[in-house]
Amino acid sequence: MDFPGMDLPQMDLPAGKRVALSIVVNVEEGSEMSVARGDAGMEPVDELAVFIKGPLRNYGNESNYRYGINAGAPRVLALLAEHGVPASWTVAAQALEQCPDLARAIVSLGHEPVSHGLRWVHQFKMDEAEERAFIRGAAESIERTTGIRPRGWLSRYMLTDNTRRLLIEEGFAYHMDDYSNDIPFWDRDTVAGSPIVVMPYQVDTNDMKMWVSQSYTPRQWLEYAIDALDHMRAEGTPGRGGMMSLGLHLRIIGRPGRFWALAKFMEHVAACDDVWIATRGQIRDRFAQQVPA
Repeated sequence: MDFPGMDLPQMDLPAGKRVALSIVVNVEEGSEMSVARGDAGMEPVDELAVFIKGPLRNYGNESNYRYGINAGAPRVLALLAEHGVPASWTVAAQALEQCPDLARAIVSLGHEPVSHGLRWVHQFKMDEAEERAFIRGAAESIERTTGIRPRGWLSRYMLTDNTRRLLIEEGFAYHMDDYSNDIPFWDRDTVAGSPIVVMPYQVDTNDMKMWVSQSYTPRQWLEYAIDALDHMRAEGTPGRGGMMSLGLHLRIIGRPGRFWALAKFMEHVAACDDVWIATRGQIRDRFAQQVPA
């Protein structure tokens, strides 16, 4: 049954493809909150569920984050290289500064660096001048470490009233701070007067769910991710469909007890000839060419 004006959101895809798959690897490790970095207290996002308000340093949580760089990153890099697929790496600039080998690996594999801020901190608390310096500093840092100026942006949790305009003024082509759709769309800032593409993100398929809920198992995550992909494939038609995001974190999916689930998901995707795996920048550019602002 058709419902006029209530069509399923879809975009034009390469010939024969029914869904665009965007793999997003978050790199936050080494830039999270810590009194050692001048913050008022410890990082509240902690798999050990230990948070004490005050100027205390949580060495245990910091070491758990370091696991993402030491062991998680090599696993994720190797798996993506094995399947020959591109990913968008949303990197906190300070984290990449501390791990130049990872920066070089991202570039050598032809992946896309995306800005996740200068640090993985609460941008929404900043005034306009602080936020502008934060956005500009992040872009400059990532360009130094990778040789590529990031075109996309992801905030930690939420925008401010100024973020969209500042991103436009700083030359960004898209941002990901939106969860409202399965396809890209244009948004225009009323003050800047210029448009920017919004590349919606999806939190339901994000591996962070296995941190915030210890009862949510890798097997459940895998089943959910496959079901999401297969349903979008069924909804699409050859050359037209939606976009699925798979959000990953090195310290989360990089653990052996979870990593196997990602490997299984990639095996499933490899068997699907109707899935277009692309960076967010590639998907953004295809959309912008087809749907001018």
